[in-house]
Amino acid sequence: MSVTSRLLLIGCLGGVVILVAAIALHMSKTPSNVHYHTFNIEVSTVKRLCKEKNIVTVNGQLPGPTLHVRNGDTLVVKVNNRAPYNATIHWHGVRQIRTGWSDGPEYITQCPIQPGGSYTYRFSIDDKEGTLWWHAHVSWLRATVHGALVIYPKKDTSYPFAEPKGEATIILGEWWNSNPIDVVNEAILSGAGPNVSDAFTINGQPGDLYPCSNLDTFRLPVMLGETYLLRIVNAALNTQLFFKIAEHDFIVVAADACYTKPYSTNVLVIAPGQTTDILLTTNAEVGRYYMTATPYSSSDLVNFDTSETAAILEYQNTSPTLQSPIFPDLPLPNDTSVAKSFRTSLRSLDSTLYPTDVPLRIHEDVISTVGLGLNPCPLGQTCQGPNGQRFTASMNNISFVMPTVSILEAYYSGINGVFTTDFPDSPPISFDYTAQNIPASLWTPVPGTKVKVIEFNSNVQWVFQGTNIVAGEDHPMHLHGYDFYVVGEGSGNYDPLLDPVDFNLVDPPKRNTVIVPVNGWTAIRFKADNPGAWLLHCHLDVHLSWGLKTVLLVTNGNGVLDALETPPQDFPVC
Repeated sequence: MSVTSRLLLIGCLGGVVILVAAIALHMSKTPSNVHYHTFNIEVSTVKRLCKEKNIVTVNGQLPGPTLHVRNGDTLVVKVNNRAPYNATIHWHGVRQIRTGWSDGPEYITQCPIQPGGSYTYRFSIDDKEGTLWWHAHVSWLRATVHGALVIYPKKDTSYPFAEPKGEATIILGEWWNSNPIDVVNEAILSGAGPNVSDAFTINGQPGDLYPCSNLDTFRLPVMLGETYLLRIVNAALNTQLFFKIAEHDFIVVAADACYTKPYSTNVLVIAPGQTTDILLTTNAEVGRYYMTATPYSSSDLVNFDTSETAAILEYQNTSPTLQSPIFPDLPLPNDTSVAKSFRTSLRSLDSTLYPTDVPLRIHEDVISTVGLGLNPCPLGQTCQGPNGQRFTASMNNISFVMPTVSILEAYYSGINGVFTTDFPDSPPISFDYTAQNIPASLWTPVPGTKVKVIEFNSNVQWVFQGTNIVAGEDHPMHLHGYDFYVVGEGSGNYDPLLDPVDFNLVDPPKRNTVIVPVNGWTAIRFKADNPGAWLLHCHLDVHLSWGLKTVLLVTNGNGVLDALETPPQDFPVC
């Protein structure tokens, strides 16, 4: 088993907050084969969109360094926090088998690493291949604190497709000229929606469709007639994105580090938190082609950044000074039919080496609404949300209130009063969830820190029901600690008698982040075989800030190997 160690320093120098990757070592079975890789430590400002701005970066990079590991490797990551912000790191899509202490969401599995503190994350990569990513899980710090986690097959094994000529990681991001943490804090204070971003980025660069970005556009050099593996990550905070390459089709081969049946398309739809691996064959005329990411918004009532970011696919022997890149035909920003076609076309690979194992006998059957709401403005305050109220969000009418002690620690140590175990298995009031005119009496959720307790090894079916309260829109729901099968989706209200008849229980896609379609529903299934406290939330960070989340508390099994490990000695305290 190999070990990858990273030392991450969150530092501050001259007002510049920096996350620094310092030392990486890869250890084989024999100590004589230890290899040390040292990253240069760089502290600097980063210029974007004609504006000098101090931002949080990883080793002076945006995005942060890509970590390359193999299926089965163990990682040891030490984080030293020298910034004025609290910090954590979440390893998005890593199952954290028995190592929930390393999952990363603040006040769920750990107290945050306070300024001047440190914490070491220790975990293994179990039965994952493809592309995942890591990011901060405190406030909106992840806008610039994120990077890819590339997981190769085990040594002496290969991909379930032909070896590509080369590969590249493409991280799609979202950029604010203001400090993103200030943006969300101002929104929470006012009760209104946050200011939309000023740009989108590809590998940290806005591209030459924005002012002052001609020299900073990301370029991907390729050779004619070859096949390349592109690993796409949507690290944007609040926006789903379409991704296209002018005059090129590609084949989807994995989603969220789970292999899929090969699916040919010319457009990728990817939500915040999701990853997709594609095979691109360079069979167009030798030239230069734009790779673009453009916003997809399922609601006409929600403000969003309408700009486009671009990178350039550049064939060898083309002259950048003589040939302008060809621009792709783009979907409309609200083209829900394209988004639905992409989602529903994905299937698990379902091969001998990568079989599906969809739970058939269900022990826990949960139906949960997901959507927005409004809270009355407190007396003496002026709120800027609709009708002078404050935006909120909820699941089953519960708007999650963050505790001040981590839920996992409270559960493990028997600390009372941190949470209650009465998250409802169904909406407390039945109504027409997707109606055009939902009564105002149903718009205000109840605050609470309510979790759902699930017995170890239970088979779980969870149906997310979208609502049209305030505005219906897509919700990318992410479950920590698990992959799950997406067995069905539909429009309107879920019918527990009729809709399961059409569930795909043979080769449904396996994911860790799934879209709940606008004014519709999505059903997932998984086996609760990983004890711990696992956050379930919308990966639109504005909705996360408003309370669209809950926690699944999975109990220990009977044996030592089916129980949560003891907390590490350097576990942060609140």
